[in-house]
Amino acid sequence: MNKKTFNCAWKILTVLIMLYVIVGGMLFEVPVLPVIHQTIRNIYFHVGMWFSMIFILFLGTIFSIMYLRTFNLRYDRMANATVKTGLVFGLLGIVTGMIWAQFTWGRFWVNDPKLNGAAVGIMAYMAYVVLRSSLEDKDKRARLAAVYKVFAFVIMFVFIMILPRISGPSIHPGVDGNPALASGDLAPAMRKVFYPAIAGWILFSYWIYTIVFRSDTIKEKIQQLNAEKQ
Repeated sequence: MNKKTFNCAWKILTVLIMLYVIVGGMLFEVPVLPVIHQTIRNIYFHVGMWFSMIFILFLGTIFSIMYLRTFNLRYDRMANATVKTGLVFGLLGIVTGMIWAQFTWGRFWVNDPKLNGAAVGIMAYMAYVVLRSSLEDKDKRARLAAVYKVFAFVIMFVFIMILPRISGPSIHPGVDGNPALASGDLAPAMRKVFYPAIAGWILFSYWIYTIVFRSDTIKEKIQQLNAEKQ
């Protein structure tokens, strides 16, 4: 299988998985639970978005480390594209979580270590965007951004995975482990949609990242051409 065929195959697979998740998430049977009722279906989307965000931002951290090893600006552009993509999925995860919270807790946001940690993690990456926009020199911007991005991922991981577990009680599921992944945490009927959803969202986030990266590369080449003409 050549590269072109492979790229086409995994994208078709992503579309098929996501179609299955959307249909299954909306129509397949779910357990009848108190309080959350049918909103349990949001787990296929809300949790999947967060998994994809963590995956794509971890990938970006690898790109930043590769830049610091080689000082190849291509890796800097790749890392920047992962942040843009990760923030989109992170914000979508926040929004879907807020909607879910309104139906289950009666408020869009509560003072909870899990939720507050997620907000801090998102803001750490927003600061990355501000840092990049404040520097004009490409090499200096790339070096500072790469170093910051490594620390940003550590900060995010600490605030969404570690601190909530040591901060005391939380009403958010998954404080003692990954939500819906622990044994007995998810109804068997839902697993046939949930696990494909995780894979589908991760593949979809990578697909979006590749589009953002190509778009940024084209914009940079256009800017270089315009600069040369001047």
